[in-house]
Amino acid sequence: MKITSQEEYGLRCLLRLAMAQGAPEPLGIREIAEAEALSIPYVGKLMAVLRQAGLIESVRGRQGGYRLAASPAEVSLGSVMDALGEPLFDEPNFCNKHQGTETTDGRCVHSGACTLRALWHTLEDWMRKVLDHITLADLLQSEGRLAELLRARLAEAVMQSEIALLPVIPMVTTPPNPEMVER
Repeated sequence: MKITSQEEYGLRCLLRLAMAQGAPEPLGIREIAEAEALSIPYVGKLMAVLRQAGLIESVRGRQGGYRLAASPAEVSLGSVMDALGEPLFDEPNFCNKHQGTETTDGRCVHSGACTLRALWHTLEDWMRKVLDHITLADLLQSEGRLAELLRARLAEAVMQSEIALLPVIPMVTTPPNPEMVER
């Protein structure tokens, strides 16, 4: 999995807002940009994306700025990543992007039966559900406490039957066709 700049910096901006939760004044773009060593226009772009996703709200006026739309404990990392990034596996387009370099008809050579498609789809689903178990409040913990908390949450998420990594599929074996066996 590759984390994009937008995902990384957008999450850092959200964590900055989470740290300021309960402060009398909202944080301005300039404050966030300086604290995260980002350009003001880039933070403005990130704030627009996060506001459009409903994760933050803007406060107008002289003392205006941004604040979280919900408490840090109510904002899941899954919702943040959905707002800032793209899915790991985007089924309708993924196969077209990886059809093979020598195809002439524009279709993947494995479009009929692809175990990789099943693998990527299952991992995407599992990862998204795991991210839903992690909140901004969790990410505000100390690094040691966070590692401990994440291990517990991940173990809990993996144990839930609805997000089992791969379904058990019985393997069907057929005897080889005698005409196809080389002698």
